[in-house]
Amino acid sequence: MADSQLSAAPRALHVPPHVPHTPSHPMANPGYGKRSASGQRPRTAHDFAHLPPREAAVAAYVDRLPDGADISVKTLAKILPYGQCALRTALNNLQRAGHLRRGSEHVIGSGSARWVTRTFFSRTRRDDDWWAAFTRGDAPPEQPRPTRSRAFVLLAALGRTAPALSLSSTDCAALEPYVTAWFDRGATEVQLLHALTDGLPVPVHHAAALVRSRLTTKMPPERVAPPTPSAALRVLECAKCGTPGRAETLPGGECGPCRGELTSVPASSRGIPADGVRDRMAEVRAAMAPAPRRRAQSRDAAAATPSAPTRSELPATGPAAALRTPHP
Repeated sequence: MADSQLSAAPRALHVPPHVPHTPSHPMANPGYGKRSASGQRPRTAHDFAHLPPREAAVAAYVDRLPDGADISVKTLAKILPYGQCALRTALNNLQRAGHLRRGSEHVIGSGSARWVTRTFFSRTRRDDDWWAAFTRGDAPPEQPRPTRSRAFVLLAALGRTAPALSLSSTDCAALEPYVTAWFDRGATEVQLLHALTDGLPVPVHHAAALVRSRLTTKMPPERVAPPTPSAALRVLECAKCGTPGRAETLPGGECGPCRGELTSVPASSRGIPADGVRDRMAEVRAAMAPAPRRRAQSRDAAAATPSAPTRSELPATGPAAALRTPHP
């Protein structure tokens, strides 16, 4: 009820796209606070047009905050014209819309099992599958691909440095793979220009053939790729009860019980029946008793059990009985 009353409050926050974040916004403790998701599209004025006015205003404000900013409900309520209940509802709505996820992340290189609380924010709207991939550390980046590669641009501008090496568009497209190989091996643009333009013959009869020859004969050796850092361990939490779980079990940021789903307890986790508890405890105590005590218990149990009579104790019958019976 409080959420609905505060949600209907006629207070709106308009954050134009060109307005930067306020420099007075508090920052969280080192290692905590907001974390921007990877592969976001460039910021536009229509990033949150699909959201209600309040959620759009809160999302636009959070989007302009730097990583590490404190975006807790209490901190946002001190700055934005909304109460804590309204802000908590707005953040939950942003989570359902695919812009926000809460969870924990393992700090790599800390030398201990240290987990910190994270709030991941994405300007670009994401579905549950994308957030699941992001949790595993293999979310695909979504960067716009340039129309011309870096290698093509360098070849096209080569004539400005050395007019004798002016190349046509066809020559640039044919030589582009060679320059790309140079970049893949760690060469810089300055190194490439020196290799192509130093000591040019006079005159240059065929610019494309000369550039191809120098790119081939002066190719640097392949560099050893640095080890790929391991992906951070992340665990998401339910927005309502805070129960941790895998991303696949938290569609929309909520667990099954909070969504109203019935969960059954596995048979393996139901424990021992009530009538078998005493027997089980007796077995445990017997197994934990010292060896001398167990042997004493075994002797006592054997003494308490009546033994079978020996042959001498059996009553005599037949001829043997007549011989043993004394005559009067």
